Amino acid sequence: MTVTKPLSFRISPDQEQLLDQLSEATDRNRSWHMEKALNAYLATETWQIEHINSGVDQLDQGDTVSHDKVETWLASWGDETELDQPK
Repeated sequence: MTVTKPLSFRISPDQEQLLDQLSEATDRNRSWHMEKALNAYLATETWQIEHINSGVDQLDQGDTVSHDKVETWLASWGDETELDQPK
């Protein structure tokens, strides 16, 4: 059994109305929808932070591509002679 803790925060009347409509339409309570929304938000933000940290680690190790190479590559997009991603 998963242990849960109560959490409260404020929402606007418009958000409350939309949440209630969603809850009624899906036969799920507010808490269920809020938990799903929070899980999606946390997954997205965690993914982003992990990738930013990975990029910073690569930069610290000198694993970079010059701006000129990236600019040339991007300029070739959509062209018959599109270049491979620079390394």
